[in-house]
This record gives sequence, C-alpha cells and structure tokens, in this order.
Amino acid sequence: MPADRFSTAIRLKALGEQAAARVQRARPPRRNRLTGRAALLALVMCSLVVVLAYPIRQYISQRSDITEQRRKAQEAGEALDRLRDQKARWQDPEYVRQQARRHLHYVMPGETGYIVQDGSRSATAHKGPEAARRPWYENLW
Repeated sequence: MPADRFSTAIRLKALGEQAAARVQRARPPRRNRLTGRAALLALVMCSLVVVLAYPIRQYISQRSDITEQRRKAQEAGEALDRLRDQKARWQDPEYVRQQARRHLHYVMPGETGYIVQDGSRSATAHKGPEAARRPWYENLW
C-alpha cells in the first residue's frame, strides 16, 4: 500500500516541516540589542558629560566665591559702621573726658584722685620693677 505511505496527513506534516524550515532560514538572525544608534547616543552622552564637567565645576566654585565675597563685604560694611560710630563718639568732648578719666586717671582741676587697691590682689599688685622695665605706653592700658 504505497498510497498509504503518502497519505494526506503525512504530506501535510512534511509540508509543514519544510515551511517551518524555510521560515527559520528566511528569518534574519537576532541582532544585538546594542544598535549603532544606541552606541552613538551613548558616545554623545559621555562626550557631553566629559565636556561639561569642568565648566560646571568652575561655575559652582565661582558661585561659592561670590557668596563668600558678599559675606565679607557685608562684614566690612558692618565694621565700617562701627568705626564711624566710634569716630562720632570721639568727636564728643564729654566722651573724650570720660575716656581720659578712665584710662589715663585724669582728674579735673579741684578734684582729688584716689586709686583704691584691692588687698586680695597684693600678689598681682606688686608690679613695681616689672612695670618700670616696660615702656610707658604699655602701662597706660
């Protein structure tokens, strides 16, 4: 029974196998996930990172320098205000008299000046020879 050998089911099975083999051969081989475009994009991104890293670092550094300089300028302005206030105080004759009385122990005509020494400071009050060896302007303050 040669006819049974080539029955329809067998012929269809053989045709299906042949078609499957043709499809496998016709299908292009699976390509890598990394395409040329993706590689180019990665290269461009890396180049941008390398090119922009230094300028961005400089920008951040300069911003911090600007902040520091503004802080210093503000401190200098505050110091200038304090010095102007002090200059204005020294322009007042009463303040000058007060400072002369306090630091130089000046007394006004007709007054008697007294210096009160604390007895518990007798060890530190004994500065006679030491004070005599220093210049006169160091003994003022």
